[in-house]
Amino acid sequence: MQANQNSLSAGRTRLTLLLLSIIYVFSYIDRNLIAIVLEPIKQEFDVSDTVMGAVSGLAFAILYSAVSFPLSRMADRGTNRKNIVAVCCGLWSLATMASGVVTQFWQFTLARMTVAIGEAGGTSPSISMVSDLYPPHKRSFAISLYMLGPHVGLLAAMALGGWIAQEHGWRAVFIFFGAPGLVLALLLYIFARDPGLGVYDTEAESKVRKQPQGRFLSDVRDIMQIKGFFLICMGTAVAGMVGYGYGIWAPTFMVRTFDMPLAQAGLSFGLASGIFAAAGSMFSGYFCDKLSRVNSRWQLRMPALGVLISIPFGFAFLLWPAESFWQLGSIKVPHAIVFAAGFSFFNSWWATLAYAAVSHLVSSRQRATSIAVLSLFLTLFGAGIGPLLTGTLSDLLATGETGQGLQYAIVVMISLLLLSAWFYYKAIAPYHQQLSDRAKIANEAESSDNTTTDNNQENTLNTSIT
Repeated sequence: MQANQNSLSAGRTRLTLLLLSIIYVFSYIDRNLIAIVLEPIKQEFDVSDTVMGAVSGLAFAILYSAVSFPLSRMADRGTNRKNIVAVCCGLWSLATMASGVVTQFWQFTLARMTVAIGEAGGTSPSISMVSDLYPPHKRSFAISLYMLGPHVGLLAAMALGGWIAQEHGWRAVFIFFGAPGLVLALLLYIFARDPGLGVYDTEAESKVRKQPQGRFLSDVRDIMQIKGFFLICMGTAVAGMVGYGYGIWAPTFMVRTFDMPLAQAGLSFGLASGIFAAAGSMFSGYFCDKLSRVNSRWQLRMPALGVLISIPFGFAFLLWPAESFWQLGSIKVPHAIVFAAGFSFFNSWWATLAYAAVSHLVSSRQRATSIAVLSLFLTLFGAGIGPLLTGTLSDLLATGETGQGLQYAIVVMISLLLLSAWFYYKAIAPYHQQLSDRAKIANEAESSDNTTTDNNQENTLNTSIT
């Protein structure tokens, strides 16, 4: 039995989801723009690859993860999540634009760190709010629409970012993509609504939500001890490490292996990966909602299957003969791009369904914090370690033939998806048990409340008869 329902109109609910989703698109673009224009920035400020890697990768990931926790706690304590996202969106958009007008490298570093601080308040409060916009049986599909952000962002960044940098310089890229975020922040603040924390909670869950929160570290420890949660985090961490390593280095692999200009490699990879990953994300969310109504185990079976099916597609993309391609006018399109599209379709399942699984696994007052913990695993392993490990393996495996080191490095990284699938598989049983335990407790609490109500009514009747 639900304690209450989302009081927003259907139109307001859809508008809120739409604005949050578009904001996430620009969040992903602003976060990863530096990868597109890394080389001209490095040359202008005369810094090393190591310094650029630290600013764009690990340092960003650490700061992002650290700041996300206090902002997530604010969301779990009932602070208006719409306002948190709107303010943070405005902050990271201004910082992105500032990245394009700085004159010293320390100023650029400060601007990028401010982007990390702003974006730390985007994902967790947003997914927490999306989880309250729609009931549990529609939640995976709603989150899949929100999680289109990275895929649409990849497409936009690859297709437009390189062209803007080529025509107008690297600074224009940051200004062009940063400005829309200011408008989106204003639109979210004015037109969107926070439906309220835990509006689809059962009566028993509502009582738990209203109890005072414990200390932060105590709450994180409790979340980590929830059945299946740590295994989901590890599956997501490994998948994210592979995904970031693959996404950052695949265009470079295409340049080296297929002898393509960077603009053409980025465009073809961005179109194939962005479109098919978006389709895969929506497909997985829609069908997971249907399957999970019958058996909740499908919430984790599907990401496990998705990463397993994606592996042969990834191998085929990397190992397909380089001389096989279509000639479209002056543009060379390698046959291998078909397999990149297949890889992106199936490999997009895990992100959507892992976040949705966590939203089901915890109480509403733990939701933003638990998503921040999951994002910590994804960000540190994915953005922090994935590209670095791929590049290191490329150097170690390099041979006399150009491009083979990177080719073998990405093959090794994709092989790690077997480990990700294993973690998701091992999480299925404890995840299902945790949901069953929560449902049992909720039913017992409801039965107890009904018994108490009946006894009170009987006492009232006896008193009136007396």
